[in-house]
Amino acid sequence: MITARVRALTAPLATAAAAGAAWFTVAAVGPEVAVPLPCPLLELTGLACPFCGGTRAVYALAHGDVATAAGHNAVVVSAVPVLVVLWFRWSVRRARGVRGPMVTMSAGALLALGAGLVVFAVVRNLPFGAALGP
Repeated sequence: MITARVRALTAPLATAAAAGAAWFTVAAVGPEVAVPLPCPLLELTGLACPFCGGTRAVYALAHGDVATAAGHNAVVVSAVPVLVVLWFRWSVRRARGVRGPMVTMSAGALLALGAGLVVFAVVRNLPFGAALGP
């Protein structure tokens, strides 16, 4: 019989399994094989989106090369530890039976996050921001 606590952890564990499978696939076969589809924005316009280079960043992180990963995509490198902490928090809350939103963001904070991604995308496509390019 499955206990309520185990049932509550199904979603966090399934998420960890899916993310782990993706992470290990990229680490094992490389970014070009793991995700053979190019970024549509980059292909159509020549402009890098905020997530361009993300798979290469994950590959570099999986091999312990943080500097190279940051060179491919600093946003992804910054997001990984945040996502791990949020996943851990989600798992603990679910195990304790706490429901409801795990993180609440005001409209202003959400707007600032979106604006930050837009600024990152614009700067990485300008000559002085070439170091941020994928």
